[in-house]
Amino acid sequence: MGVRELVENSLDAAELAGILPDVYVRIVANEASPENTEPRAYRLSVADNGPGVDPHQVPRAFGKVFYGSKYVLRQSRGMFGLGGTMAILYGQITTNKPVKITTSTDGKSRHVFEMLIDISENKPIIVRKDVEDAMGKTGTRVDLVMEGDFTRSAQKINDYFKQTALVGSYANLTFVDPIGRISTYERATEAMPPTPKETLPHPYGIDVEALKRMIKITDEKNMVNFMANKHFHRVGDTIAKKFLTFAGIDWRVAPEKLTNEQIVRIVDALQRFPDFLPPDASCLSPVGEQILQTGIIKELAPEFSTVVLRPPSSYSGFPFLVEVGLVYGGKVLEPGRKLFRFANRIPLLYDESSDVSFQVINEQIDWRRYHVPDEAPIAVITHIASTKIPYKTVGKEYIADRPEIEAEIKNAVRESLRRLSVFLSKKGSMEAVQRKMNIYGKYLPLLAKFSTELAGKKREPRYKQLLKDEEEAATEAQPEVTAEEGEKTDGEKIIEQTTIEDYR
Repeated sequence: MGVRELVENSLDAAELAGILPDVYVRIVANEASPENTEPRAYRLSVADNGPGVDPHQVPRAFGKVFYGSKYVLRQSRGMFGLGGTMAILYGQITTNKPVKITTSTDGKSRHVFEMLIDISENKPIIVRKDVEDAMGKTGTRVDLVMEGDFTRSAQKINDYFKQTALVGSYANLTFVDPIGRISTYERATEAMPPTPKETLPHPYGIDVEALKRMIKITDEKNMVNFMANKHFHRVGDTIAKKFLTFAGIDWRVAPEKLTNEQIVRIVDALQRFPDFLPPDASCLSPVGEQILQTGIIKELAPEFSTVVLRPPSSYSGFPFLVEVGLVYGGKVLEPGRKLFRFANRIPLLYDESSDVSFQVINEQIDWRRYHVPDEAPIAVITHIASTKIPYKTVGKEYIADRPEIEAEIKNAVRESLRRLSVFLSKKGSMEAVQRKMNIYGKYLPLLAKFSTELAGKKREPRYKQLLKDEEEAATEAQPEVTAEEGEKTDGEKIIEQTTIEDYR
């Protein structure tokens, strides 16, 4: 978890700044800890080439719980910037060693901090502060000592990097483990996901406490201006007046004059009012077809792959969209179905069977309908992008089965399976043609020889050119997977099987 939290902070920082990420991670056994025992103390170092952190903000950003830059409504890997601080705090309570933060924002000077966290006061304790030459490089490096069991966590750490490279083919990732083995995941594209924009909360996603917070900070003097200005997503004067009439609230009343009963009535009406516009997706940052396809080809080297990007939708006022990749064959995949799950580009490595994607793929999809064998080497990649991922538990390892998300995953998987079915049909036809050509190639020379002897001729018929012409004609007659076939999403598409007779 320490690796995951710090790497995700580095990726988020670089992506928001429009910088192609270079992230270096190293784990080294602490010299003072006993050898060949687990758990033991390890030094974890994570360095990036991002924009760096303002040196005035470093003590609070890394040494104060619930101090972060993510308190805005837009898609990001983390929500509150809490994970990195928790990793530092865990290192402190298990080894009592200070964390070392090195950062540069201008490439000229880099600021070095060694500090601890005062848990009782929730504030940083700076042990050492220094300034060095940055040698033209920007970015942040975090070095902390924590107790861990690398023997047990090694597989999950490696899985994390492999899957991060799958959806982040635009990043360079380097990982050095305690044994000294180096794993590198090189950048395969310079295309990056779109930068998500900040947005306002949608009325459907407001609860009583959220509305009270808005009322406390607003400067508006009446409810129409409160609804239409700076507080709600896609709400104008006309919709605000219609809603207030629907809720039975006088539009001239000042927000701070509302009673608790009126606030509860407004929140209840927010959930039932039918005329609010749906949220837009400018605050989302999907991986994108090009980046995901590049990652699939680089990491899985498949025989066939396709990516389906569903249009934006929403649940409870929170916008989301679903991307699904389907991979078939290749040298990496083993027989059977494998699922890779992602939420806001974070690999989800635990509790797979509880996830909505697992339930859709294994319980709601009839694979036989698409002529896919049970033991076919298949990988399904699901990515959900949202301003609020509906995790089922605080562990953030599997996603709840919200009906809206479930439906989008199901539609995307079905569309990708239709494309795979066309490919398998074409592949089956090609194999049938190849079998026919093998038979021709085996018996035509014998027929030519016998015919020559029976006719008393010295020269055999030109059967080799006949075989070549037949193979070229069969290849040209193969059905193509067209974009139009892949884009049909409503209903099930009937795929016509091409027989050998069609090639004669």
